[in-house]
Amino acid sequence: MPDISFIHPDGREEGLEAQDGVSLMQAASGVGVKGIVAECGGSGICATCHVYVDPAWVALLPQPGPDELAMLECTAAERRPGSRLACQIRITAALQGLVVHVPERQY
Repeated sequence: MPDISFIHPDGREEGLEAQDGVSLMQAASGVGVKGIVAECGGSGICATCHVYVDPAWVALLPQPGPDELAMLECTAAERRPGSRLACQIRITAALQGLVVHVPERQY
C-alpha cells in the first residue's frame, strides 16, 4: 500500500496509506484529509478535489484527459502546472511516496 503525503497550506504534512486501485480522492476522503472536499464524490464534475502534484511526481502520472483539463479551468484556487483532480489519479504501487499539496481553498 503506497504512502502518500498531503502538504497543507500551513506546511503541515499528513501521510496516509492507500490501497492500489482507489483514487487519490477516495484515499484522502476515507481518512478525512481536510481541504479535499470531493463534493461530486469522484465524478470529475466539481473540481473540489483539486491538488497540486509535487513537481517531482508530475511526469510520473498519466496525462490528464480532456474532461479533467476542462474541470481544471473551474478550480477555486490558482491553477498551476501540477494541478490535478485527485479523483482522476488512481493509486498504484508506482506511486509509493507520492507528494501532493492541498490548495488554500476549494470554493
